[in-house]
Amino acid sequence: LRQRGVHSVFHSSLLRIHIPNDDCLFPGRTDTQIVDLDSQEPEWIVDTILSHKGSGENATFEVRWCAGDVTWLAYHQVSHLGTLAEYLDLIGVWHSKIARRAWNTSS
Repeated sequence: LRQRGVHSVFHSSLLRIHIPNDDCLFPGRTDTQIVDLDSQEPEWIVDTILSHKGSGENATFEVRWCAGDVTWLAYHQVSHLGTLAEYLDLIGVWHSKIARRAWNTSS
């Protein structure tokens, strides 16, 4: 469940009695039509990078996910993202090696 993003603890008021599928309401929905989630890699989409703390490889970035959650991630977790390039443009850091060296020393 953790791999699928489901929290392992929840309130008992959220429990409901299982009612099997009604073929009259939803015809043709069999178990074979359900996608096997175990075979797919979980994919999370970053919406934007909001801010950062620190500098260089020690920096952490405040990331807003498309689901609306906001978390802090280390540089090595966001260094490959296109949204990092957009964020660096917005704060005035260029993408050249010289600018990356400046980013490592100035921020």
